[in-house]
Amino acid sequence: MRLSDTQRLLMPKAAPLSHFSLLMRRLHVDGPLLGGLLLICGFGLFVLYSAVGESSRLLMNQVVRLSVAFVGMIVVAQLSPDFLRRWTPWGYLAGLILLVLVLTKGDVGQGARRWLDLGIRFQPSEAMKLGVPMMAAWYLHDRHMPPRLGQLLVIAVMIVVPTILIARQPDLGTALLIAASGIIVVVLAGMSFRLIAVMGLLAVPGALGLWSLMQDYQKQRVLTLLNPDSDPLGAGYNIIQSKIAIGSGGGSGGLFGKGWTNGSQAHLEFLPERDTDFIFAVLGEEFGLLGVLLLLALYMFVIGRGLFIAVQAHDTYSRLLAGSISLTFLVYVFVNTAMVTGLVPVVGVPLPLVSFGGTSMVTLMAGFGILMSIHSHRKLLPH
Repeated sequence: MRLSDTQRLLMPKAAPLSHFSLLMRRLHVDGPLLGGLLLICGFGLFVLYSAVGESSRLLMNQVVRLSVAFVGMIVVAQLSPDFLRRWTPWGYLAGLILLVLVLTKGDVGQGARRWLDLGIRFQPSEAMKLGVPMMAAWYLHDRHMPPRLGQLLVIAVMIVVPTILIARQPDLGTALLIAASGIIVVVLAGMSFRLIAVMGLLAVPGALGLWSLMQDYQKQRVLTLLNPDSDPLGAGYNIIQSKIAIGSGGGSGGLFGKGWTNGSQAHLEFLPERDTDFIFAVLGEEFGLLGVLLLLALYMFVIGRGLFIAVQAHDTYSRLLAGSISLTFLVYVFVNTAMVTGLVPVVGVPLPLVSFGGTSMVTLMAGFGILMSIHSHRKLLPH
């Protein structure tokens, strides 16, 4: 129904947008999501400062990497979901080629071949954290929902091929996370509970097959989870020291921990990898239960905002991709915190946006850039 001139005059006018709001809109940046990410990164720098001690160089490197990651997020946010969908197959294919190059010409470090030097040294497996869910969402776009068995088999191949290539580097932790990101897309597409039950049953022989393919040190990590005290100075050392750090933070400081920079496990160098995989233990020791809950609340806000964006997306590709990015971020948080507290084996997964790192941080921020692009380019339905 068209409005008359009188009705238009009587209608309340929308408040003019501020210059900052206009800038955010032009850059396709989602304010609530950006705010949540900045709070997590700021809190992370606060914890990292204590974890690295006197090493200001590491802290400055983290600030530089965060800055690069945020710039990358804004750049990705300018790309429309339609553009991303059109280029998804080519990006996925390029990722597979890079993974093959890693196995043949990659740099070897600490017994693993995970890095590729093409003028810039990077880890191609990180790009597949986005490439696999994007490819699965691309395939399901404009197809029958829920997916039929034949479609599920095609997606399974899309997920399994890069997963195997990454597991052979070997990097089992990243391989499993990438597989999870693709499976989340399938679940969000409405896979029936019957098929989910069948997959659950197949997981048992699949786990046995995976065990036979695992390296000796990977098997040792699983056995250490069951009984870390069996080798307290070897395979069980990391998780034992991590539990001591978290327990001492709650025991001596209660809700508030021992206080910033006062963690004995970290500063007396009992806690290994305190600036990367085990930084959550530093947080628990120095900030106690309240500090842990604060960080988890910030994570849940970001994940909730991502799921809200997924619900508002205007097409299947955008909905599935936004939902997968958000829930995969939840998986990263769960795996690291569960690993540090001894609930799952140590798999080398950093705490998102808090642990010291480079390539993984850029990948995470690129994913959030995709979320912002999906939200800013959505087609609003007329009232």
